[in-house]
Amino acid sequence: MKDVLRLASYSRRYWYLMALSVILMAIMGLMTAARTLLIKPVLNRVLRPENVTPEKIFTIPLIHRDIYLEQFFPPAIHNIFTIFAISMLAVFLIRGICDYLGDYVTNFVGLSAITDLRNQVFDKLLRHGAGFFAATSTGQLMSSVMNDIERVQTACSDMFADILRQSFSAMGLLIVMVGTDWRLSLFSVTLFPFVLLPTAKLGRKIRRSSRSTQDAVGDLNHVLQEAISGQQVVKAFGAERYESKRFRAAASRLMKANIRKVLLQGIPSPFIELMGAVTVVGLLWFARQEIKNHALTAEDFMSFLAALLFLYEPVKRLTNLYSIFQQAMGASEKVFAYLDQPEEIVRRKGARKLERFRESVVFDHVSFRYPTAAGLQIDDVSLEIRAGEIVALVGSSGAGKTTLVGLLPRFLDVSGGAVKIDGMDVRDLTLESLRSQISLVAQETFLFNDTVAKNIAYGYERIDQTRVIAAARAAHAHEFIEEMQRGYATVIGDRGVKLSGGQRQRLAIARALYRNTPILILDEATSHLDTESEMLVQKALGNLMTGRTVIVIAHRISTIRRADKIVVMDQGCIAEIGAHEELMEQGGIYHRLHELQNVDWTEDRGAA
Repeated sequence: MKDVLRLASYSRRYWYLMALSVILMAIMGLMTAARTLLIKPVLNRVLRPENVTPEKIFTIPLIHRDIYLEQFFPPAIHNIFTIFAISMLAVFLIRGICDYLGDYVTNFVGLSAITDLRNQVFDKLLRHGAGFFAATSTGQLMSSVMNDIERVQTACSDMFADILRQSFSAMGLLIVMVGTDWRLSLFSVTLFPFVLLPTAKLGRKIRRSSRSTQDAVGDLNHVLQEAISGQQVVKAFGAERYESKRFRAAASRLMKANIRKVLLQGIPSPFIELMGAVTVVGLLWFARQEIKNHALTAEDFMSFLAALLFLYEPVKRLTNLYSIFQQAMGASEKVFAYLDQPEEIVRRKGARKLERFRESVVFDHVSFRYPTAAGLQIDDVSLEIRAGEIVALVGSSGAGKTTLVGLLPRFLDVSGGAVKIDGMDVRDLTLESLRSQISLVAQETFLFNDTVAKNIAYGYERIDQTRVIAAARAAHAHEFIEEMQRGYATVIGDRGVKLSGGQRQRLAIARALYRNTPILILDEATSHLDTESEMLVQKALGNLMTGRTVIVIAHRISTIRRADKIVVMDQGCIAEIGAHEELMEQGGIYHRLHELQNVDWTEDRGAA
């Protein structure tokens, strides 16, 4: 019930529409029941015109009042066939209109509520830090946002409309049955528990089976996402057969989970069929005796039997809907698990807005540990970066350079110490104002499957074309953009697949120039480029770095000689710090890295 109430809370803002849908479906249910009331006058009077005595439709048991068709029509229209024809048309017309409008309103509410839920889940994912995405499969996340919520959507739109429809129809038919003969009604409903109890017990198994199915869908999505994203590696290593086997294995697990779900979901149907047959046989025997004793008329029994047979469909449909509802609840568990998962990057109440950066960035005895790691990745690092300085971080892979820099824009949060900007702890600042001061040009440039202009002005709703072109010129990208078929309106493909590595990197630099922030982070921005591309990118970087505070992460010593300060990291600590000449004279780690890179460069040149 907790999950049900939580789902229902998303419909709270549409309560007036929900009330309208309930009213419409209630009228529809009454009209469904009214259809069975027309059977008696058809048999007794329409098909026997010689019988002109008014016949009651049914008696309301609690007040013992007889209801006649003629009561609903003026005396001028008391021809029985005319009354019946008008009644039949009115019942079916009202039922059809109310069913249509009720279904529409209910679906509108359900779809609106699920859209709110999907938006909330996506916003939650965007707020999670790097640690969450490192520990969670992309395929599983996509499966939850799309497939799990799709199942919940089925419960909250199509299924909920059907629940209202069948429930009100069942209630209306039960009223007709009781009004016709309460003894027959009592006998009929005594068999209901034999249908409902097995269905209720199966609900928990169906929910677990649904969860297994959704997990299998997530695994399949994960394999598919990796195979498509890494298609070049798959082809290069001739791993098509291997990936095909992985996909087939995941598809097989999904098929088995679906088959188990179908088996469980179909179990209630034979019970309902059997109980229905037993009920009808028992009623026929009882009614035969009652009619023989003149305690019941054949017309009343036919009206009752019609209501019972009409009731059969809502009961069967509701049991099936219960199974589908349990599947939706199983899917909702995973969705709510993502919503309830604590965010690593906590937004403090009363956080201050950071104005334009002016003074310094300080790492004050900073330590950091990944939740799943054994030791510290950053251990008691203290470093000050003054406004306008170019500071380079060097060291072997795994030394902690990227992790340290990721603490500044709060991609990660410190385990100890503090990162301060202009004397304020970054955790006391709003994330929006903090990150608005920082631009990032990473080693792996991520571009979106959109136009060149929108990639350069990414994050801005309105694009200043003049500013876009100026940023592209400063990034030495304007020339190759103009050569494209549609210039700045050219769509560059998924991750910029239509561009070379150097072109993608220059677009990333143009994006940082358009953003125009006072702090710039360069993470191995030229490590994957050829000599010609690197030369153009270095020129673009030179334009980008002018007048900014720059933190450079680099493996190539040749790219950081102009830095005001070089910080050498080793095993999560600062091992050396100083200018290029100072560090070379010390003969430590930096000197050794410099010599090794010179040797590698000489050997590569000789081999070439």
